[in-house]
Amino acid sequence: MFKIDVTSTKELSSEQLETLAKMWQRCAARIIISTTLAKSGHPGGSLSSLHTLLLLYAMMKHDPSNPDWEERDKFVVSIGHISPGVYGVLSEYGYFPEEDFLTEFRRAGSAFGGHVEQGVPGIEWNTGNLGQGLSAADGFALSAKLAGRKDARTFCLMGDGEQQKGQVAEARRFAVKYGLKDLICIIDRNHLQIGGSTEEVMPVRVRDEYKAAGWNVVYVADGNDFQQLYKGLRRAFLHEDLDPERPVVVVSRTIMGKGISFMENKEKYHGSPLPEDQARQALSEIGLSPSLLDEWKKKREAHTITPVAHSYRKMPTPHIEPGEPIVYDADTITDCRSAYGNALKSLAEANNQPGQVPKILGFSCDLEGSVKMKGFHSVSPDAFFEVGIQEHHAAVCSAVTTRDGFVSFFSTFGVFAVCETYNQHRLSDQNQTNLKVVSTHNGLDVGEDGPTHQCIDYIGLMENLFGFSIFMPADPNQTDRIVRYVATTTGNCFVGMGRSKMPMVLDLDGKPFFGKDYEFIPGKADWLRRGKEGSATIISYGATMPYVMKAWERLQEMGIQVSVLNMASIKPVDEEAIIEAAKNGPLLTVEDHVVTTGIGSITARVLVQNGISQKLRCLGVKRYGESGKPADLYRMHGIDTEAIVEAIKNI
Repeated sequence: MFKIDVTSTKELSSEQLETLAKMWQRCAARIIISTTLAKSGHPGGSLSSLHTLLLLYAMMKHDPSNPDWEERDKFVVSIGHISPGVYGVLSEYGYFPEEDFLTEFRRAGSAFGGHVEQGVPGIEWNTGNLGQGLSAADGFALSAKLAGRKDARTFCLMGDGEQQKGQVAEARRFAVKYGLKDLICIIDRNHLQIGGSTEEVMPVRVRDEYKAAGWNVVYVADGNDFQQLYKGLRRAFLHEDLDPERPVVVVSRTIMGKGISFMENKEKYHGSPLPEDQARQALSEIGLSPSLLDEWKKKREAHTITPVAHSYRKMPTPHIEPGEPIVYDADTITDCRSAYGNALKSLAEANNQPGQVPKILGFSCDLEGSVKMKGFHSVSPDAFFEVGIQEHHAAVCSAVTTRDGFVSFFSTFGVFAVCETYNQHRLSDQNQTNLKVVSTHNGLDVGEDGPTHQCIDYIGLMENLFGFSIFMPADPNQTDRIVRYVATTTGNCFVGMGRSKMPMVLDLDGKPFFGKDYEFIPGKADWLRRGKEGSATIISYGATMPYVMKAWERLQEMGIQVSVLNMASIKPVDEEAIIEAAKNGPLLTVEDHVVTTGIGSITARVLVQNGISQKLRCLGVKRYGESGKPADLYRMHGIDTEAIVEAIKNI
């Protein structure tokens, strides 16, 4: 494998330059052939960044025979659409045969997708949504720093067009604040994007913005010249004449479509492959036989793909001690977010030992007090990260750290934790992370902050993410158990709760229902009350549970028996409990959520899919809320105790 020792090589020798030129020729051919035969793809940016890719893999620590080598440097390709260039270079360095790539690129069932994916050996992080890559690189760099890997570097290759994204600025600031000095970002500055010149679409003063954020800035006037580029990258590697405590950005001036005369400086080729006749012409220009295209075309047509589940990089599974559960007594009235804060502090005390690498991390966005993370912060100051009002970056960075074995809690209000960062969670879900999103302010229960801050669509949105579980505790005791459960279980989880204080859910003897012996089991609902045969069942969860329990009491006084089913585990949902309830009598769902996309619609789906006919009425939010006290809002929206009683009487 071609390697360059940056400590001893000040400039590239003629032999090294000759080797790189031949490597470039082979990889450029792969870019042309793969995109032409797939009839789609992004050859222009792949060619402009090809010199960077070839040099980086020659300079960084990696092992193609062991892609998961623990001592490797991490490389995030933020401009995921240059996958033809990335795959071509990875095959050049021996990660896989070029045939795998050229016969399968952009074909259904193959790991070689249009944007880089972890199913391909050597890819650290699925990208595609521009502007998220630097946040991912921050996460890897932060993990290395926390683990004490002083010789570990993290690289991020970005495009100049994506510098227009606000999340990039968020990631820049975070890297400087937390001293990610071993982070090196390379920007492929070809001055073109889909719409044309970056200066015309949306001008960005790239070097000035990184300098203003506190980064070291290295400029390479010709990034398609191996010698010039190497000297710039080496300077970044060694921090020559740079602040050793700050991250480095290398801004490399390149040419889109470099090496193919009729492609150079043409924005058209950002996402347009060459037709076959021009592809043959391009191969000839770079000194290769045009017949190469025909040879690979035959191989591609003859190749049959056997779809398999994509393999992902190994993710360490940390052993987390759950700690001792906290049980709040029958007379306690508190909020679920305080119970969350107490549980998180307890987990930190059990797992984050002073002087050792922490196991649990906490990320907040200027809401440490409101989301009750102060206790965690006091116990584990080095494991707590105040990201500021930068939710997009926080969502990605926190998720990425879990790929290196940390259990990370990202906490903020529902509108920020779900609505604002949905796309970030979607990408993390595709990357199979282990993120714990704990949202402390959901629904109309947020109250006086009004409709802009009342997240009423948290289930509807999070249900779309295949790898996320959704849990909504009924009271502080159940909150404690759920938080400990998600901390000790691998997988993405969303835990939501309201803002208000509430009483504990009690059993018929007046003792906490979720007492010392209670164990939270995902996919298992809780029968808080059992009515007689033929009686209705109220299905609810979270902040509406106190209203449901009061309604149960009033109905009892009226001589009307009902069952109460707490659906704290919304995904996975307890279908058996719903079916049992439906076979017994009518159903009423009650929730502080959009009525058409919450537990009501889930219940209806379960009934229909199982061929069960039963009366079902759904109470929930049917319009944006107002600014007011939660109790008043629940009354106005028909989800308070009186509305529940009337609904049961009607069905």
